[in-house]
Amino acid sequence: MATQRRSYQAGHKPKCLVIVDDSAEWDRAVYYASRWAMRVGGGVVMLRLIETEDQNQQWLGVADIMRAEAHENANAALDRAAGRANGIAAITPERVIREGDPAEQILDVIEQDVDIAMLVLAANPGAEGPGPLTTMLTKTVASFPIPLVIVPGDLSDSDLDALS
Repeated sequence: MATQRRSYQAGHKPKCLVIVDDSAEWDRAVYYASRWAMRVGGGVVMLRLIETEDQNQQWLGVADIMRAEAHENANAALDRAAGRANGIAAITPERVIREGDPAEQILDVIEQDVDIAMLVLAANPGAEGPGPLTTMLTKTVASFPIPLVIVPGDLSDSDLDALS
């Protein structure tokens, strides 16, 4: 990562990046990030990732329809998450929708916004593991450009209040 973080410099404010996905525990990450932002006077950037697959040219029309539906679903998910963040901490988060490889898109969002100071994810508390995104990112944590906060998915609101 070549870009220096400026989160705490004059004229900037720290932000945390939260991935809004279809997991059951996304709300825990949004809750933690919103409380953190309220306490430090920071902000929240919510990212919805749309994974794209190689499209066959003969199916281009179908691919366009699928992409439009994916963006509609992404906006609906971000609406829910933004409403939750506003209800928790009276903040209006920034919203970003990206298409492509999740790891590449997350790193690019971080690279583009010098105020992002941490990435907050929530881990699935079930036996099947923490979730694919959390698993993927923890493999690169030693070289990740910002701190990665993983919130246990079974923490209650009051538990998170005590931590954030």
